[in-house]
Amino acid sequence: MGVKFLSEDWMVAMGEASNADEDFRNAVTDTDLLLQFNVTEVPDGDDINYTLSVAGGQAALALGDNEDADATITNSYETASAISKGELNTQMAFMTGKLKVGGNMAKVMMHQAQINQFTKAVAPVEVDY
Repeated sequence: MGVKFLSEDWMVAMGEASNADEDFRNAVTDTDLLLQFNVTEVPDGDDINYTLSVAGGQAALALGDNEDADATITNSYETASAISKGELNTQMAFMTGKLKVGGNMAKVMMHQAQINQFTKAVAPVEVDY
């Protein structure tokens, strides 16, 4: 049994998996990035907001909002879960309007390789949707 998608346990598991991955740690050695994620249309009823912070070669995820985020990424639960499952490419979701990015888009694009490395590092985590 896995961790429930977007739960606090999921946040912890994602942080642990990424920080245990040597390729991820090497990729983010000099990275300073704070992303705010807003997930709408969650089946349980409430929207879920969380942050992904990458600094000092480590990642941390936390429920809630952070007004200091470099960028805000908004998408529906359906889109977020499809991306998490590997069924939908992030770039395709953006290009088709299923994923919206606000804030410093240049910084997000500049760190695309590190974001992709995070995705690879957390892939082994078993998630329940």
